[in-house]
Amino acid sequence: MLIYNNLLTFLMVVNIPLAIAVIFMERRNVGVTWAWLMVLLFLPAVGFVVYLILGQNLSKKKIYKLNKRTKETINALIERQRQEFRDNQIVFNDPAAANYADLIYMNLTSGFALYTQNNKVEIYTDGNAKFGALFADIERASNHIHLMYYIVQNDALGNRLVDALTEKAKQGIKVRFLVDDIGCSALPRYFFDRLRAAGGEVAYFFPSRIPYLNIRVNYRNHRKLVIIDGQIGYIGGFNVGDEYLGVDKRFGSWRDSHLRITGHAVLQMQAHYMLDWNMAASRPITRDVLGLFPPSAGIGNAGIQIVSSGPDQTLEQIKNAYIKMINAAKETVYIQTPYFIPDESLLTALKMAVLSGIDVRMMIPSRPDHKMVYWASYSYLGDLLSEGMKCYLYEKGFLHAKTIVVDGHVASVGTANVDIRSFKLNFEVNAILYDTATAAELKRIFEADMADSTELTYEVYKKRSTLQRFKESCVRLLSPIL
Repeated sequence: MLIYNNLLTFLMVVNIPLAIAVIFMERRNVGVTWAWLMVLLFLPAVGFVVYLILGQNLSKKKIYKLNKRTKETINALIERQRQEFRDNQIVFNDPAAANYADLIYMNLTSGFALYTQNNKVEIYTDGNAKFGALFADIERASNHIHLMYYIVQNDALGNRLVDALTEKAKQGIKVRFLVDDIGCSALPRYFFDRLRAAGGEVAYFFPSRIPYLNIRVNYRNHRKLVIIDGQIGYIGGFNVGDEYLGVDKRFGSWRDSHLRITGHAVLQMQAHYMLDWNMAASRPITRDVLGLFPPSAGIGNAGIQIVSSGPDQTLEQIKNAYIKMINAAKETVYIQTPYFIPDESLLTALKMAVLSGIDVRMMIPSRPDHKMVYWASYSYLGDLLSEGMKCYLYEKGFLHAKTIVVDGHVASVGTANVDIRSFKLNFEVNAILYDTATAAELKRIFEADMADSTELTYEVYKKRSTLQRFKESCVRLLSPIL
C-alpha cells in the first residue's frame, strides 16, 4: 500500500509540471490544452508518457532548411506576384477567378503559394483509372520520377508499382520514393530492396530511431504527390494498396478524388517534394540535379495554387483557405470528407454560411474506418443539421475524397480532411483550383454521388440512442488531439 501511495504521489508530481508546460509554456490552442489536461488528469500513470510522445510542438522547430540564395529567390518571386495583385496587373483566364483575388493573395502571403494559370487538370474518382494513368506516365518517364505516399501496402498494387519503378531505374531514370514511417509501419523494410538495387532511392519521413517506438508518431506526412519529369503532377487522396482499387471486402468500392496536373503548378509540387525529401533523405536533391524548369506555356487555362500546411507552421494555411472559400460563397458549398472534426473557427464559418441562406452540403462515409473519429464527426454534424445544413451518408463504399467546391467556380482537392488533425498535426498539401470548368465538374460529381447516398436529416439524427450520444460527447472532448 505504501509503494502504491508513493508511486501515485510521484506520478502526480510529474503531472503538475507537465500541466504547467501545456498551459503556460507551449501556448497551445485552448481546446488542445484542455484535451491534454484531461489526459494528464485521468491517466496519471501513463498520461505524461503519452504527452511526451504525442504532445511535441513542432512549430518551434525548424524542420525545413533553405540556403540564403534559395530563400531570396522565393521571397523575390512571392513579392513580385503580390505586387502584381496589389497593382491589379493580373489578367485572369477565367473571369470568375477575379472574385477570389483576396483568397489567392492570402495563400500567396501565408503559404508561399504562387498562382499559375496555364494548367490542365484531369480528375480521377476511381483507383483503377488513376493508377492506370499513373503507370502509363511512369512508362513514358525520361528523366526522373518522384513519389510520396502516406501508405504503401505490400500487396498486388504495391508490388506492381515498385516493379514498374525498378524497371525505370534500370533504364537510368532517377527514381525517388518517399513514404511516411507511421503510415508504412506494417511495410517490411525489404519491400524496396529491388528498387534500391536498381539504383532507386527510398526515404522514410520521421523514421523511428528505436524499434517499435516513434516519438513523432503524432506527426505524419499525409501528402500524396507524384512528379514525373517535372512535367506531370499527381495530387489527391489515393494511397497505394489494393483497397484503393475497390477490391477490399471490408470497404468495397473506394471513392476518392485525385488530380493529374500539367502546367506551371507542377513546379510548385516539385518544390514541396524537394523540401520533404531533403529533410528525410541522406542525399538531398539540388536544382541542378532536378532541372527544375517549368513546362512550356499554353498547356491549359486553369488557375491553381498548391497550398501546404503542417505542424511546423504557426499558420494553418489549408484551414484558412477552407474558411476563406466558405466565407466567399454566394450560392453553394459542397464538402466531401471521410472525417469531419472542425475547430470552432471552421464550424462558425459553416454556420454563418447556412444562416446566410447558402446551400451547404456535407458528404461523409456511412461506414466508419475509425470509430472514435466517426463518433466525433457525428457530434459536430448535429450543430449544423439543426441550422439547416444537408448531410449525405455515402453508401456505395468508402468515401475518402477531400473535396470542397464553392459556387461551382473555385474548389480544393488534396490530402487534407476537414478535421483538426489535418489542420494542426499532419503535413498536408492541397490544390486550390480557380477554374469554373474544373469546379463545375467536381460539383457534378458530388451531385452524382448523392444518388449513392442516404440523406441524414436532423429528425433522424435526433433519434440516436442514449449510448451513441454518450460516446459522441466523450470523444468530442478529445477531438483536438484525435
